[in-house]
Amino acid sequence: MTSTFHIDNLQFGYSSTLVLDGISLDVNAGEFVSLVGPNGAGKSTLLKVLAGLLPGYKGAVNFCGKPLAAFKPRDLARRVAFVPQETHMVFPFTVNQIVMMGRLPHRTGGLFDSPRDLERSREAMELTDTLGLSGKVFGELSGGERQRIVLASALAQDPEVLLLDEPTVYLDLKHQIQFYDILERLNTDRGMTIVSATHDVNLAARYARRMIAIRSGQFVADGSPDEVLTPQHLYEIFEIAAAVLKRPDGRGNYIIPTG
Repeated sequence: MTSTFHIDNLQFGYSSTLVLDGISLDVNAGEFVSLVGPNGAGKSTLLKVLAGLLPGYKGAVNFCGKPLAAFKPRDLARRVAFVPQETHMVFPFTVNQIVMMGRLPHRTGGLFDSPRDLERSREAMELTDTLGLSGKVFGELSGGERQRIVLASALAQDPEVLLLDEPTVYLDLKHQIQFYDILERLNTDRGMTIVSATHDVNLAARYARRMIAIRSGQFVADGSPDEVLTPQHLYEIFEIAAAVLKRPDGRGNYIIPTG
């Protein structure tokens, strides 16, 4: 099986600071992977490398059997969508305009939106429950609403792979669950490959089928949530003592700090 992403001995740093130190990884098509770790661990940097946003790394990064650097940005954007932790807009774009921007990689010319552009954008807004916000100005909405709209724009790209950096940081508990329910449906029903970085290990354990723990730019553990969320690993990753308990609904484990 050809990996969606194949990474071998990846190193990346800002100035003289090494952020990713010798990471090797394979992500196969249709996986739902959660990256967990403390602030500054390298989660966001890894996602940005995979999204083609950070050139200048050392090591090998391949996408679908081809070096990532060989892809033109437009071609990569047709297949890989990235949802950042926070999005700011200087101009007063409406929600509909923001979502329609997700169709730009697929434009072949012309000034007007095609029927397919309109269909994909509407589907994305329906899926993220943002259709009712379509005429509102993006900058005037709450952080949680903006994040769902950015997800809708990413889905309008019609990607094979969705990369998300702390996607629920501004959402309340209800919308966190709704957001991850959407991701789960995309993964299960459409076979979309999802890699999401989060601090919330309990949320990650409920939805992801594979969890990778990062600390100081290196992998600490890689496996199912049950394999990664152990008291020993949690101490190595977060430097906390915690109890690991079974979820009442049977969907993996959850942790409770004990000291």
